[in-house]
Amino acid sequence: MAQHLSYEESVSGVWKGLGLLAAVTVAEVILSLLKAAEFVEDLRPVIYVASLFIIALSIYKAYFIIYEFMHMGYEVKGLAMSVLLPTFLLLWALIAFFNEGDAWRQKREKIEYKNELTVPEGNTVGQVDPNGAQFYRLPG
Repeated sequence: MAQHLSYEESVSGVWKGLGLLAAVTVAEVILSLLKAAEFVEDLRPVIYVASLFIIALSIYKAYFIIYEFMHMGYEVKGLAMSVLLPTFLLLWALIAFFNEGDAWRQKREKIEYKNELTVPEGNTVGQVDPNGAQFYRLPG
């Protein structure tokens, strides 16, 4: 059986949780401003470490909100897993869609580049352009 808290203990727990979330949010903002600083532009490792910390703090905030404020920490394990597993699938889908979109963007840029190329006129098959480009003409 779950332990029931008094009203004062519940209010105290909520304020502690909000204070923790505020502190984590302030840390995220400071790290974001550090990444945007001019002196850090040449220090790629600092940007990567700050980005990893921001991601880790965001995941912690999401976990804490789900655990405390959505009361998943007090539920049976099966119910908690029925919420967490679709969440992980959603994250996987977002990563997969961004990768797929990037692949489409790269292919589109390649197609646009090829569409800008012009086929030379006349009998110039295999001849070299003064600029160094090689021409190929389709038969027919």
